[in-house]
Formats: sequence, C-alpha cells, structure tokens
Amino acid sequence: MNVPLLDLKAQYKAIKPEIMAAIEAVCDEQGFILGPRVLELEQAVAKYVGASHAIGCASGSDALLLSMMAMEIGHGHEVITVSFTFFATAGSISESGARPVFVDVQPDTFNMDPAKIEAKITPRTRAIMPVHLFGQCADMEAINAIAKRRNLTVIEDACQAVGSSRNGVKAGVLGDTGCFSFFPTKNLGGFGDGGMITTRAAPLSEKLMMLRVHGSKIRYVHELPGINSRLDALQAAVLRVKLNHLDKWAEGRQRNARRYEQLFADAKLSERITLPRTDKGNVHVYNQFTIRAHRRDDLRTYLKEKGIGSETYYPIPLHLQSCYRELGYKKGDFPISERAAEEVLSLPVYAELTEDQQAYVVRTIADFYRHA
Repeated sequence: MNVPLLDLKAQYKAIKPEIMAAIEAVCDEQGFILGPRVLELEQAVAKYVGASHAIGCASGSDALLLSMMAMEIGHGHEVITVSFTFFATAGSISESGARPVFVDVQPDTFNMDPAKIEAKITPRTRAIMPVHLFGQCADMEAINAIAKRRNLTVIEDACQAVGSSRNGVKAGVLGDTGCFSFFPTKNLGGFGDGGMITTRAAPLSEKLMMLRVHGSKIRYVHELPGINSRLDALQAAVLRVKLNHLDKWAEGRQRNARRYEQLFADAKLSERITLPRTDKGNVHVYNQFTIRAHRRDDLRTYLKEKGIGSETYYPIPLHLQSCYRELGYKKGDFPISERAAEEVLSLPVYAELTEDQQAYVVRTIADFYRHA
C-alpha cells in the first residue's frame, strides 16, 4: 500500500470544477495583482478569524517581516521566539535587522514555554513571536500577560494554524498581528506562495497595506520605505474557493487524529511512541500529526521502504544552525527543543486519508518495533 505524507491531488480532484472556474474568471478579467479578488479573500479571511482587517502578501515569511516593519522593529532591537520551528520565524527577524532571542518549548505541545520568556527580556526587546506549531495555539494568555506587563508587541506566527483556536478565539487575533502562510502544503494552501496578516488595529492595517506595495497609497508617491509583497489574484481566487472547505478538511484531520490515537492504543506502543497532546482550551487543526518516536531515523527509513510518507519537522533547532553561530548559542542551551529535533516524526493525516491507510501506517510502525 502507498500512503503519501500529503495527497494534494485527492483534494484537488474533489473541488476541481470550482477551482478551474475561479482561475478562468481571473484569466478572463486579466487582472493579476491585488485587485477585487484579493480584497474579497481579505474580507473573507478577516471575517473567518474574527479580525477587523486582513492584508494579503506574497508569503508567510513576508507576513512576519511586514508585521515587524509596521511596528518599526529593526536594527538594535530583539524579538523573542522559539528555536524549534521553521526557519522563516527567525529568518524574518534577522531580515528586519533585529536579533532573534530564543527560548525553549514545552515538551508536550512543542509551543513556546511562557515560563522561559521573562529571563530573556532586555531593554532592547520589542516583541514576542510565538509559533502555533503543527496546528495548535501557544499559551497566549500567559504570553500576552507578559507582553502587556513589559510593553511588548505580540506577533503570532500562525502559518501552520489557520482555523485553530484557543478558548474560543481563533489564531490570528490572539496577538497584535497574526501571520498566515498559504504555501501549498498548508491546511489552506494555494497553487504557489502566498500569505496574509490579520489585525484588529486600523492604523496598523493601513501601514501594512502601504508597506506591501513599496510604501505607497498613491502610485509613485512613497510615504514609507516598503517592499514588493503583493498577493496574486490567481492565488486569491483559488484560496477563496478553498476557504469554503477549510473547516470540513480540519474536521477530517481531527477525525484521523482520533483514529490514530485508538489505533496506537490498540497496538500498545506507548513505550516507543508518544502521541501529540492538545492543550486545554485549544482546537487543534493538525497541519501535522507529529509523534515522538524511539529510533526515529530508523523508523522513518523503514516507513519509506514500505511506501509510507513521513517527515521530520525539524531536524536541527535554529539555535544550532550555522547561520546563527554568531548569536553564541551552543548544544544544551535548549534541551527540550534539541530532544524534539531528535525524536519528532510527522505522519500522514490529511482529510482524504482512508481508514485502511491509517491502519497500515500503525501496523507498519508496530512491525518495525516488533522486529527492532
């Protein structure tokens, strides 16, 4: 049996007529940059997450960068974030000119540990950037309380968490800005790169809209030194169609996560496998279903041999990446992140996954440990 990590073809097949009609309409209109298609998506996403404003941009990475630009975070400043995340989180901080300051994560959710934040705050700290990793929100009540007390802004890296929520509030409105990625593998994925920023602050929204088009409201009149980070109309049209299906797909992922829990319980693998845990108050949308696995790398090789896709998100924590050597971190500084990097493995969980495929995944994992 073949079980890919993600089957975008299956998703596309189910909505192909809608997608092709939307693409054809944009082609007939011949308007490809920003415009009414992007505005329609922005309004729909803002309504979906409960924000007052949404600003489309070229990628999730740019959403993070633009947020810092709008908040005038740059050279001489520091932004506190996590080491166990995709590179763009810290990379956007570096690109702004600021310095990323890492803290460790919680061992069960892989999200920022609020208890580690205060010790990292200095007079240069301007913001906290929590990551809602793998599809569930960080402990935003604790993080926001620290930020309010220390007069810091909060930029949510919600690139993996569209549709997730915490205590009834959706990701994207739990901080000063929420940053989303529409990379094709995301739960809400386009046909290329794309991103969006959400906020409840009108002045911040106006500034972000200028910054994404070279700092201008009026053509050739530049009020700010902005960048070129516009969302394409074709991407917006595709995403607008997909947004209507997002909750249904999330429900499919949640159903598959529950099935994994039962299958792994039946297989009695608790000594070798640790399943993901959903924090109290969170609605987890499972952008990834990430386990901790004994002999992770050997298991992944075995799964590949048996036709099962998997991925390691992420094998090297950011504080140990060569590009951040100058920050002075060393192995052992963030033990929970380092251990996670050695143990995590993401399994197929997409909505179209069948019961037979899931059973095969768990049976194959059980076979590996039985013969290990």
